Amino acid sequence: MAGVSAASERVPLRERKKAATRARILEVAEQLFERRGYDDVTVAEIADGADVSVKTLFVYFRSKEDLAFADTTLLDALVAAVGSPGRSPARAVGEVLGAALDASDPASAGIEGYFRRAGDAPALRSRLLRLWAECEDAVADALARADGRPGAEPADRLAAIALVGIVRSFTSPEVRRAAAQAGDPDAETAALRSWLGDAVRQVELMTSAGPGPDTVGSRDGDGRAGSGGSR
Repeated sequence: MAGVSAASERVPLRERKKAATRARILEVAEQLFERRGYDDVTVAEIADGADVSVKTLFVYFRSKEDLAFADTTLLDALVAAVGSPGRSPARAVGEVLGAALDASDPASAGIEGYFRRAGDAPALRSRLLRLWAECEDAVADALARADGRPGAEPADRLAAIALVGIVRSFTSPEVRRAAAQAGDPDAETAALRSWLGDAVRQVELMTSAGPGPDTVGSRDGDGRAGSGGSR
């Protein structure tokens, strides 16, 4: 505990206050979004609940949309996992999502928590697409680094699309509706876990048998796209 106190003392008081204010704003926003849905909550209500002005809120968050996606804990864990050794990237994604299902408070588990807090608000669709694109970029870069390469290549991009696709489909309305048909919460979790296992296996097979560098843009003798054989 002494070490924790010493570490805290090294952070300037001003920075600690800023961090506390940001956390308080985010906590209030998440609670209101989960209770009433994103569309029915105003920025003024969030600011009032956090005991700050609207102007102060916008110092910490650029928009109301950013409040809905401020918690990137789960996606950060996914990016870190795909670059770790000893397991396939698809299996790493599955383990991270499986751990989120086991969390004592699943409602706070990153992007999965988004659906519980904000619902399917149309106003968030473009921001969500941008989040997926940012995650895909980060996964592609992580795959390249894990292989000792300075930058992502076409195969990394294809693999990143598939890996992020596991997360996107895991949190999709279709999968959530199918799981909800199981009835009680335990059965719903079991259905999600079963679907996740199937998705991981499918992506693992696909990414392990992806196209080699010779197949990208290759052409045969009469100018048609080739199959990657000898040229």
